[in-house]
Amino acid sequence: MTTAAVAMAAATAKLRAAGVPDPARDARVLLAHAASVDAARITLIAPEEIAPEISERYEHLISLRAVRVPVSHLVGQREFYGRGFRISREVLDPRPETESLIEAALSEPFSRVLDLGTGSGCILVTLLAECGAATGLGVDLSEGACLQASANAVLHGVAERAQIMQSDWFEAVDGRFDLIVSNPPYLTDAEMGDIAPELALHEPRMALTDGADGLSVYRLLAARAHQYLSAQGRVLAEIGWKQGPQVRAIFDAAGWADVAILPDLDGRDRIICAQNPA
Repeated sequence: MTTAAVAMAAATAKLRAAGVPDPARDARVLLAHAASVDAARITLIAPEEIAPEISERYEHLISLRAVRVPVSHLVGQREFYGRGFRISREVLDPRPETESLIEAALSEPFSRVLDLGTGSGCILVTLLAECGAATGLGVDLSEGACLQASANAVLHGVAERAQIMQSDWFEAVDGRFDLIVSNPPYLTDAEMGDIAPELALHEPRMALTDGADGLSVYRLLAARAHQYLSAQGRVLAEIGWKQGPQVRAIFDAAGWADVAILPDLDGRDRIICAQNPA
């Protein structure tokens, strides 16, 4: 039999040869998953031999990762804002930069939130989990995404305060909200040719791009979101790091108040924030 350390070294080499970013980290996380142990314990079991069934499971996971299946899909979840979210190829993999949207949303009180294009539900569920009195609606065109978001709402104990509904953006939405949030598809059609295989092959295209200039959803938000906001309501949406001036101009032209572009933790433009123009 092989020790865990030897297996990880071989896996790291295989992933590095396949061009996988940070292969040592992925090798460690996938061994922890294969062995059903916490990733923090991997160094403790490194000198130990691993059972044949674990070794076989590990080799299978590494082979899938080498063809760029995302780690989150292999382990079935992704950490976001301190919580684990169930993930599948039906939804966009939650990313650390989206946590900047959560921080901005939590900077002011709200009681009712609308999440457009909810995907895994990570934004809506996180906001409801952080604000115990709030309620919310998450909508997505994808039925699979709605099922995934519903499952995550149950997982984190907010299902009674979260309604998940299939809708083409505002189409089936009714009522008013204090806060509208979204992480819309903002990659241009041209940019899709340069994205990593993890995105191109394993995440839903409609969650990544509008098939045009990447700005169509911002135009929709600027034109229609005020109809669904309370008098002092806000819109917060993630943007591409080069889109700040264009998105701001769209909201300025539509007459929104207090339009601002907020940075992510790396200091790059990441969030459009605007106040109801009413």
